[in-house]
Amino acid sequence: MKYEIAYLPGDGVGLEVLPQARKVLNRVAQIQGFDLKWRDFPFGANYYFAKGEVLPPGALDDLGAADILLLGAVGDPKVPPGPLEQELLLVLRFHFDQYLNLRPVQNYPNVPLPRPLAAQEKLDLVVVRENTEDFYMGLGGSFDSKTTSQKLAAKRKLYDFTAEITGSFSPTTAGAFSLGLLTEPGIRRVAKKAFELARTRGESQVQVATKANALPQFYGFWDQIVKSEATAYPDLKVVFLNVDNLCYQLPRDPSPFGVILCPNLFGDIVSDLAAALAGGLGLAASGNIGDGLSMFEPVHGSAPDIAGTGKANPLAAILSGAMALDRLGQTVGGQLVKDAVRSYLAKGHSLPIELGGQALTETVGDLVVAELKSA
Repeated sequence: MKYEIAYLPGDGVGLEVLPQARKVLNRVAQIQGFDLKWRDFPFGANYYFAKGEVLPPGALDDLGAADILLLGAVGDPKVPPGPLEQELLLVLRFHFDQYLNLRPVQNYPNVPLPRPLAAQEKLDLVVVRENTEDFYMGLGGSFDSKTTSQKLAAKRKLYDFTAEITGSFSPTTAGAFSLGLLTEPGIRRVAKKAFELARTRGESQVQVATKANALPQFYGFWDQIVKSEATAYPDLKVVFLNVDNLCYQLPRDPSPFGVILCPNLFGDIVSDLAAALAGGLGLAASGNIGDGLSMFEPVHGSAPDIAGTGKANPLAAILSGAMALDRLGQTVGGQLVKDAVRSYLAKGHSLPIELGGQALTETVGDLVVAELKSA
């Protein structure tokens, strides 16, 4: 088997951690007897500064020709918030309809856990995040004395949406708005994935994040469609939790949680909280998954404060690579990577700096590869 991987290290520590994932995956390919073809893409802050654009014409077609996309991180303090996030990250998610965001969270040996989690024997959950709707639609604008009408449009694989919002303040003042959307097919498909994942994991229930008490028209609709989809899974108990309550309960005792289904905005927040409980973002992998090109990336972002120091923890990028292998159908290879990370951490020496050790980024990658060689 031969697979083409679109390789986009991006910015900051992405340029340091993604090469470690690449060499780990190359070693797994050798062990398992399949081939990886890497296609390098330069998009990110440096490309934006040099070319004056985030993505050139034809870039999405080039990326879409790959079997999988591995992303390092995007973001640079010299670029104002918006262009890289909205015109690269969100464009990739929306164009390729990566409607399912998976963020697995586990504890690992010799990883310091925050109190009171240090006493917990096991942390093993997955945040299932809807990835193309909610308040991350990119729909918004502002009103002032001169602007009283805004036209809005969004294109998704499921639908095209257009709207016009007219409004004014009395007395006149400046204001801004953001429009969130939830649709029945958008909710149903991600809920189905969450329920199927729960069955695969042997869970008895699925927790669902909501805020229907404060936004009944919006998240009440989310609850209604999730409940409807849940009727096809009578073996699973569905527990709805207001997201503030969920964020209170999760750190107190994560043991009841296995699969947590979230709308887009809440999933972003809940998954970072869960990652903190497991020891930090340096272990937090993620997958943006659709029926076409899927994208895998560490959650931690570009971390410009430590970029270039060699202090970045590459394990999240390596574990994202394991998720990519699973998506390609190379589940044995994906498990080899996860086992190698766990074996490396279990030895307790030369740990990443983030975890209290002294090992620099490249050293951590080499040590994971060494565990693969011994396997």
